[in-house]
Amino acid sequence: MNVYDKSKLLNQLPDQFFASLVLKVNQYMEKGYDVINLGQGNPDQPTPLHIVKSLQKAVENPSHHKYSPFRGYTHLKKAVAEFYLREYEVEINPNTEVAILFGGKAGLVEIPICLLNPGDTILLPDPGYPDYLSGATLVQAETIMMPLMEENNFLPDYSKIHQEELEKAKLMYLNYPNNPTGAVATNEFFKESVKLADKYQICVVHDFAYGAIGFDGKKPLSFLQSKGAKDVGIEIYTLSKTFNMAGWRVGFAIGNESVISAINLYQDHMYVSLFGAIQEAAVTALTESQECVQEMNLLYQQRRDVLVKGLKELGWEVTAPEGSFFAWLKVPKGFTSQQFSDYLLEEAHIAMAPGSGFGQYGEGYVRVGLLTSIERIQEAIDRISRLPIFSELR
Repeated sequence: MNVYDKSKLLNQLPDQFFASLVLKVNQYMEKGYDVINLGQGNPDQPTPLHIVKSLQKAVENPSHHKYSPFRGYTHLKKAVAEFYLREYEVEINPNTEVAILFGGKAGLVEIPICLLNPGDTILLPDPGYPDYLSGATLVQAETIMMPLMEENNFLPDYSKIHQEELEKAKLMYLNYPNNPTGAVATNEFFKESVKLADKYQICVVHDFAYGAIGFDGKKPLSFLQSKGAKDVGIEIYTLSKTFNMAGWRVGFAIGNESVISAINLYQDHMYVSLFGAIQEAAVTALTESQECVQEMNLLYQQRRDVLVKGLKELGWEVTAPEGSFFAWLKVPKGFTSQQFSDYLLEEAHIAMAPGSGFGQYGEGYVRVGLLTSIERIQEAIDRISRLPIFSELR
């Protein structure tokens, strides 16, 4: 059999951090260990039944057995506009300000291909979702990392970015509620972001994947709620987290018309839209009762509270996340992120994602997913309590 070499472009792609993490966890499970996996970002609850039933009904419709319209059904785009008006009081033109995506990740990776040329500059958060780098690499863009530091509430400090870097930048990614830190954005921060983007003509891409998940009665803000936001950027939303539809691969980009037009043009050459029945189910999710979202939020908050309380009682310095379904924990002294992650897996059979996998400024932390039952979270706390390093703290 002939063996063909991968292209230089593919060889330049960063390693898939999550794939290597899953492989390591699976190796322990194959040895028979009962691993409590707190390192994943995959919602553990099923898709709400009314959405599943909507899909089942739509699958039987022969019209959905044909190609869908290239850019998605108009009624799905109208549902997106209805959702944003109801939830965020943001007006969206469904005809010109919505692009249907094959999940949020696809959109996040596509944007640099749509807007940048080789050598152009993109501003990325550090720590941040690793796949932001994938799009930058595919278009051979230059990257400038924006440190997210605890002392600034894990928001980028624009005053610390050199002016020449701002003048070079054409694209900037933001993500709140934040993966991996669990931080949320403020009105003031988004206003500052719009002002900066307008001054330097930078397109903002706000990854709003965890937009539905806020704690203690506080609803996360949409970037598009800020005056002038649509003039300088877009927001990417996914149904994966809000409605536990991760495997369905459906999301959307909304906002600036020129960016939406570029996404649609690119996707015209890549896809023939989503399976029509999934689009119908997405309409159901966006327009019908949101009680399932409220119940999901309550569940995550209960899990967060159990985790934070239990770890604090062990003497671990922990700050409760304000949004997302992640907690961002400092590793004990004497460990790197990777060393501590490996230590937990080896000694307690608990998987946490090392913060170094999210960037240079993720070093010193581990990310914990609130994506398993309260009973399993409590079992993880119990296992950790028996580790020598924590028994010494009490």
